[in-house]
Amino acid sequence: MKEELIFANPHRRIDGWIRANPRRIDFITGLIYTLFCVSGTLGFAGAMSGSAVLSIFAIALLQTVPLMVRRQYPWAATLVVAFGHILQLGFDSLVLPSQFSVPIMVYTMAVYGKRWQSFSTLALGLTGAVLATFSMFNPFRDVSDPTPSMTLNMLVSFVGLALVVTVSWTFGDLARTRRLAMKSLKDHAERLEKERVMERALAASDERNHIAREMHDIVAHSLSVIITQADGARYAAVNDPQIAIDTLKTVSGTGRASLKEMRRLLGVLRKDEEVQNRPLPGLSDISDLVELAKNSGLTVQLTTIGTPRKDLPAGAELTAYRCVQESLTNVLKHAGANAVAEVILGWTYRGLELQIKDDGRGAGALKLEGAGQGLLGMRERVALYEGTCNAGPQSSGGFAVAVYIPYSED
Repeated sequence: MKEELIFANPHRRIDGWIRANPRRIDFITGLIYTLFCVSGTLGFAGAMSGSAVLSIFAIALLQTVPLMVRRQYPWAATLVVAFGHILQLGFDSLVLPSQFSVPIMVYTMAVYGKRWQSFSTLALGLTGAVLATFSMFNPFRDVSDPTPSMTLNMLVSFVGLALVVTVSWTFGDLARTRRLAMKSLKDHAERLEKERVMERALAASDERNHIAREMHDIVAHSLSVIITQADGARYAAVNDPQIAIDTLKTVSGTGRASLKEMRRLLGVLRKDEEVQNRPLPGLSDISDLVELAKNSGLTVQLTTIGTPRKDLPAGAELTAYRCVQESLTNVLKHAGANAVAEVILGWTYRGLELQIKDDGRGAGALKLEGAGQGLLGMRERVALYEGTCNAGPQSSGGFAVAVYIPYSED
């Protein structure tokens, strides 16, 4: 298949090689042009002396050899070509095929040279047009030629040579503009590609942090409830088996709910559309969360103040749910026995003000190992929605978490 494409598009292969090897192309074309001009010079030097023939060959070489390195050393090549033409002025009315190197070098400098070098080459070309005109039509030498005819010939010669130089420079300047535009587009495409790579890396990092927060909320809350209920069932089994049975039901229910959330989270990683499209927990599920905490032996009350002015985004509701979940988990783990908690959902004109308070051990919870990870995760979640999260011990005892999530204004 690859060989078929190569034979089917040979011009693309040739064009690709030419674009990839500009210096080789310059050397090959310059060498061919030099050989052609040197051999063509024999027709002009047939009736001249030996020294004159050698001088003409040297001039032809000076005017053509620099074309082999015209893109590698454009300014130096231009100066050498210009020097060759200055030497040619010593031979009156001499026209050589190597003089076609002038428009080639003017074009080259307009494309690849610096801006001042480009305009300098244009000025050299126009000056050369004047000098060449006087070399071919010297009014002080051809006194027999009528003045009007001489003037007309000089004018036509200068206009023609100047037009060749100007057109060559114009096409070169247009090619320079296109080359710079293509380079700018290429650089822009490379920057976009780098930005896409960075964005993918940032997105992957953000997703890892999101998954880590989800895993912490699910695992920490569920295991705390399960451990608390399992310990209670173990002690209750001796005196009241019925309490142990009810407690084990709570343990199994918590385990199933956590397993369901774990499957949803893993479904996101597998890009399982059916699992991924399941609804996420929101504000309406906070009451179930409070009931689960009650079944775990915690005394907790849910209070709602005010009504929402508008709905929060699904992600913001999930954030509020996770904050309540993490706070109640911390109460179960750190507040101590007989602690009483309260969850307050307060709706204001600006957004949702969420409070979770307890009368447990308070500051002692912050000193326990791993206690700060959940609070850090809550702050990261809330910050995504331009909210705030403050947590710390209360002056009257216990611990309090205050979360504010503003409405997203369209």
